[in-house]
Amino acid sequence: MGVIVDMYGEPYDQAELTRELPQASLTGIRQVWQGTVAGGMTPEQLTAVLESSIGWDPTNYLRLAEDMEEREGHYYSVLGTRKLAVESIDVIVEAASDDAADVKIADAVREMMALDCVDQSRADLLDALGKSYSVGGIRWDTSEKQWQPMAIEYMDPTWFMFDRATLRELRLRDEADPINGLQLKPARYIVHRPRLKSGLPIRNGLARIAAFAFICKAYALKDWLAFCEVFGMPVRVGKYGANASAKDVATLRRAVANIGTDAACVIPESMKIDFVESAKGNGGADVFERLCNYLDRQMSKIVLGQTMTADAQSTGLGSNNASVHNEVRGDIRDADCKQLATTYQHYLVKPFVDLNFGPQKKYPKIIIKQPDPEDLKQLTDSLAALVPLGLEVEQSVVRDKLGLPDPAVAKEGDAPIKLLKPQTTAAIPPADRLDEPTDPAQAIGAPRRATNSRQPQLATQDEIDNLVDLAMDGWEEQMSPIVGAVEKLAQESADEKEFLQKLPLLLGEVEPSALVAALASATFKARGLGDATDKTQV
Repeated sequence: MGVIVDMYGEPYDQAELTRELPQASLTGIRQVWQGTVAGGMTPEQLTAVLESSIGWDPTNYLRLAEDMEEREGHYYSVLGTRKLAVESIDVIVEAASDDAADVKIADAVREMMALDCVDQSRADLLDALGKSYSVGGIRWDTSEKQWQPMAIEYMDPTWFMFDRATLRELRLRDEADPINGLQLKPARYIVHRPRLKSGLPIRNGLARIAAFAFICKAYALKDWLAFCEVFGMPVRVGKYGANASAKDVATLRRAVANIGTDAACVIPESMKIDFVESAKGNGGADVFERLCNYLDRQMSKIVLGQTMTADAQSTGLGSNNASVHNEVRGDIRDADCKQLATTYQHYLVKPFVDLNFGPQKKYPKIIIKQPDPEDLKQLTDSLAALVPLGLEVEQSVVRDKLGLPDPAVAKEGDAPIKLLKPQTTAAIPPADRLDEPTDPAQAIGAPRRATNSRQPQLATQDEIDNLVDLAMDGWEEQMSPIVGAVEKLAQESADEKEFLQKLPLLLGEVEPSALVAALASATFKARGLGDATDKTQV
């Protein structure tokens, strides 16, 4: 098989692929426990975190991105919606061609992509939308004498770093080289780096854009809660008489203090407790609510590309216009799908094919795309109209677009039909055998068309049509004596009146025996066919 290299020209180390993946340790450079950075964060601290991430060590930024998903419910919701929009779409594997070898490879890739570990890896790889990259470690299984992924493990993004020279190559943190990290081995990792904007990879994460709204909302919620604590409950005022003793005053104080939690108290009849409603704070509550709603809408635009499905709003006439939006804007969803498909193509499909079938000139193509029912209907209608006119289309292309599997190959080396062809429901006999019946059941009344209208027999042709075809066979020879005599009379007649007067005299001169015999034969066959097909009624 020779040396197998990846898309970057790096050779596969098959011995390395069978070793365990890098693991976390309690005290090493890769640890499971990670601290948080979002608690009590100030705008100045946020700026420091974002600036420090534009370098080889993005650890604090990655921790902030994780904290945002845990602390901010709206961000968690819209980010999850965007991920699910891609996860819910089925993966299509398109064969490189209709050749038997390519179909076999495509079938193997299709089975591999349907494995649970591969299907579940989509959720982990889409974690890159928020953090700018995500890495899955491939554990290969060779127990059945073939290479098959048995697990794709999510690896903590803080275990990786960027190279110091370009800040673009992702490297594994390791004690062997804590400064520069280790190069990621081919066929060992799946690295998904969505391209949401141009520039350094670490600056592509959605968390980086939504971080400012996250901090602002945290401040707004904190102030809103303080506002509610002051203005949300009425002031309890206890009144006691001039003759009240110190013990009575203490009793009243305890009652006022406990009434907020106990919702009940016992005081002497001479005492009184009033509830004085607080001022509305000059509309302060509305200010905080509007600010939080505004920040939520900004997060929805950042992540989903729209706000209508994420934030319920009444806009008067046409307020149901949320129905015209998808959960995620269509172009954003399609771009996410295409980039994830490219990741699988480079980091999983190519190694899988190389390890099992050797390097190929062309590889099966991974497609993750939301099918449009209107597009599929238009496709089938177009094929039905154009293929009979001679348009050549590979069957594998159409099957892949419709999500249908490739047909099984009968024998090793045999290839399935490559092109779509117009099909008739009945066999078309050769041109020199059109007069022969193709079905023994049609022995009586088999199609014998006139020589000037020889057409393939269609499934809609019934026994009556067959009898007509049989009767028309040889009609020129049968009608020739009659037609010839009529034409001769027309030439000899001086006018139409003379022609009509002499026409009845032709009955004694014309010999119609051939025509009479043909009509009699057709009538006999029609009567016999009718008797054979009539149902007996009791």
